[in-house]
Amino acid sequence: MNRTELWVAIPEPIRRLPADLAAVLVLTVLTLGAVFLPVVNETPLRVVFGLPFVLFLPGYAFIAALFPEAGEAPTSEEDGDGLGSAGNRDRGIDGIERVALSFGLSIAIVPLIGLVLNFTPWGIRLVPIAIAVSGTTILAAAVGAVQRWELPEDERFTVPYRDWIDAGRTELFEPDSRTDAVLNVVLALSILLAVSSVAYAVAVPPQGEQFSEFYLLTEDDDGELVADGYPEEFVVGEGQPVVVGIGNNEHERTEYQVVAQLQTVETVGNETVVQERERIDSFEIALDHNETHNDARLIVPDRTGEDLRVQYLLYRDEVPAEPTAENAYRDVHLWIDVFESEPES
Repeated sequence: MNRTELWVAIPEPIRRLPADLAAVLVLTVLTLGAVFLPVVNETPLRVVFGLPFVLFLPGYAFIAALFPEAGEAPTSEEDGDGLGSAGNRDRGIDGIERVALSFGLSIAIVPLIGLVLNFTPWGIRLVPIAIAVSGTTILAAAVGAVQRWELPEDERFTVPYRDWIDAGRTELFEPDSRTDAVLNVVLALSILLAVSSVAYAVAVPPQGEQFSEFYLLTEDDDGELVADGYPEEFVVGEGQPVVVGIGNNEHERTEYQVVAQLQTVETVGNETVVQERERIDSFEIALDHNETHNDARLIVPDRTGEDLRVQYLLYRDEVPAEPTAENAYRDVHLWIDVFESEPES
């Protein structure tokens, strides 16, 4: 099957689509593929297609629906209101205005879509946002195509891409002088360098700050994890639960070791000095980057005392022979009182 037969096989409404609106539809479909297709959605293509999908395409489609006619530069015969002697039709907008308004309108449309979705059962999540933005863009592009078809052919807006290609070919391969040839080469190299730099920045983004989260939580009556309601009163030998949380933002798979100590402390000046310490719990876990683990652990004190400190120490490497807050990577603690039996209320 040759190219002509393939073209004829395409439905007529699609064949009649203006080139710029056809490009809008193609980019929308490619963006959905880059976002939802397995493997592909883990590549930089997601960013490459996603940025114009959010920042340009919705506005361009809306502008195409609002201004289907070609922009006409004002002439000396036109008055200050932009009305020519040949008729009372507005002159529309030119290409530069169309591009500028496309960016501005996209920045207005996408947040409005998010605001509407926020009051629906779907909420502001990836799938609803992608479907809503793509649906809005496709609908606006379809309206724009119908609007153009209803205009006389000489009044429709068209992108003169063939003229641009011919002009670029002439400038590159048929320069007027040697100086123009050198400038064309420098310009081409500059564009290539700029595109390569952007592609590298997208493909190899900076890692950002490396850190690990370490925290204590408890479980409320609804089963939700909260940073409140920590156990404060214990009985010797009887355990109460807390949830030890670790979040890996180290940009690599990391092995963590956690040590829990029951400590007797004394305040000397502005410093807290540990008088006695003993290990009451420990565990280890390996997490991938951006992975979080919440582990329910029991605190089981084996001696009585008031204002005892339960301190959890986090290590990324081997645990030293004498674990302390000074040689730990992260540490969290809570204060407890331990009694021989249940205190009377």
